[in-house]
Amino acid sequence: MKRISTVLMVLLCATVSAQSINEVLRYSINEPYGTARFRAMGGAFGALGGDLSALNVNPAGSAVFNFGEFTVTGSNYNRDNEASLGGRLARAEINSQEINQAGAVFVFESNNSNWKKLAVGVNFDMVQNFDNETFISGTANNGIDNYFLQQADGFRLADLRVQADNGERIEDAYLNIGETPGLGFAGQQAFLGFQAGLIEPTEDVDDNDTYFSNAIYDNVNQELLTTTSGFNSKLTLNFAGQYQENLYVGASLNFHTVLFEQLTLFDENGYADDSPVTFTTFDNFLRTDGYGFSFSVGAIAKLNDNIRIGGSYQSPTWYELTDEISQRINSTLAEPDINFINFGLVNLFEEYRIQTPSIITGSAAVVFGKEGLISFDYSYQDMSQAELRPNSDPIFIEENDFIENTLGVINTYRIGGELRIDQLSLRAGYRLEESPYENGEVIGDLTGYSGGLGYNFGGSRLDLAFVRTDRDVSQNLFDSDLSDAAMVNQVNTTITLGYTLKF
Repeated sequence: MKRISTVLMVLLCATVSAQSINEVLRYSINEPYGTARFRAMGGAFGALGGDLSALNVNPAGSAVFNFGEFTVTGSNYNRDNEASLGGRLARAEINSQEINQAGAVFVFESNNSNWKKLAVGVNFDMVQNFDNETFISGTANNGIDNYFLQQADGFRLADLRVQADNGERIEDAYLNIGETPGLGFAGQQAFLGFQAGLIEPTEDVDDNDTYFSNAIYDNVNQELLTTTSGFNSKLTLNFAGQYQENLYVGASLNFHTVLFEQLTLFDENGYADDSPVTFTTFDNFLRTDGYGFSFSVGAIAKLNDNIRIGGSYQSPTWYELTDEISQRINSTLAEPDINFINFGLVNLFEEYRIQTPSIITGSAAVVFGKEGLISFDYSYQDMSQAELRPNSDPIFIEENDFIENTLGVINTYRIGGELRIDQLSLRAGYRLEESPYENGEVIGDLTGYSGGLGYNFGGSRLDLAFVRTDRDVSQNLFDSDLSDAAMVNQVNTTITLGYTLKF
């Protein structure tokens, strides 16, 4: 049976990051999943429309449809992560499958109005698939004892002891600390380090508030296995119209549903021969769920029979989220009852909000009649404008200042093309998404290549797409200024199959 504690302090956890810049980035950077045609052309649909996933780029795109359509799409996701730490390489690879898109658009024509067409669309899209696994193994100069020393600094020794005289058990003490003002989650971390024997007080008196490490080493062996799962899905309600012959305008309301789960298993050994501590394990499980809302508006103009331009505005997405975290720890000097602190004890954090930055997109396309097309999109998103809320929270104020000074503008470029040969369509695309960091070091630029084909049966169409993206990410093994960072090369490969039916 799970026991739940409401923790009073913001989550700042080793190997699990939440309510911080990492979570802001997690929900701000969306992968352009969608229909197979959309994916094969790199998502460059801002001036084209005529595809249900194009509504994610420009909501005016539904008015381009000449008939009602229904599309359903499924994908196989392959994640291949190669991590380098201390000159050692480690690799993890997983596959997962999802129905990532389903939707329909209904078109209503008019012969007696300047509004030639009205369109109503309903579309479900997976904007983020969190299924992933990363394994890091190597040598580091800084051990996890640094994390617990940082967390314990300033806390009284009396607060880190089990009040056995009052009948308190070790698991009760862990939960009680989390609910105590002035201690909260940071106090829990200090308690874990002390009860696991990793840190000791400099003086054995209740008012002691400084500590030293029981771990002796020049360098240590560290392993971190991170497994994530979940999704960020979006249900879009879209309304658009064609005005006279050459102008399309539209708007969408977007409703997000979020579920994110992350399990981290950390192991450390290789201490000096005279070290009192010879091994440490520290595991964390994080679960985040919630919902969000955004809206978008856009327009597409046909300058002539061949050239189209488009522009759109995607509002910030306002998320309401709740975090739960469970922990367990062990080491050579751990208290015998340390195993009673396990994943059955749940820390529940107060609901909080994230506002992701808005996105502005400009688009252009050249259409060569029925033979094919070339399309280009440029998107601008200023990540320094992301915020954790409520703004009155002093820790959120500090983190928002850090976000403003650390993150920069994401410039995204997408280009796609399609060549039609009778009923067969050949497609290709390219995508460049710049780093969200001002210095580009923690997260590098993303490059993506795509290709695919489609076959039109007349009243229906079958589409296939292949997408490969590549990005380098620097990942700390635990949340400390002294943590060594591994460089992880993330290669994501997606195969997408979709079916479209006209009606």
